[in-house]
Amino acid sequence: QVQLMESGGGLVQAGGSLRLSCAASGNFFIINAMGWYRQAPGKQRELVAVITKRGSISYADSVKGRFTISRDNAKNMVYLQMNSLKPEDTAVYYCKVVTVNDYWGQGTQVTVSS
Repeated sequence: QVQLMESGGGLVQAGGSLRLSCAASGNFFIINAMGWYRQAPGKQRELVAVITKRGSISYADSVKGRFTISRDNAKNMVYLQMNSLKPEDTAVYYCKVVTVNDYWGQGTQVTVSS
């Protein structure tokens, strides 16, 4: 079983920045991919960014150039630096970790005011 603890969400004005963190703990041998997803009201959950254990990274087109994902394998943590935030980035952001199974965090609210 893997537990995920997210932090760093909040309210920010358009153009501002936030940094999300997700710490994984529990019983696992190795973490493969780590990523961030988001879900806005009335919309489906969508991929924001993902990073593999080898460091390969993918971003949603909507966040390229503004968001940066990184991970600390020694600490089993993944981060999402979000810059130049826009109101359309408002959503609940979820951390996802892939080991043998997929695990999701509880979500953290990000609200960007115009």
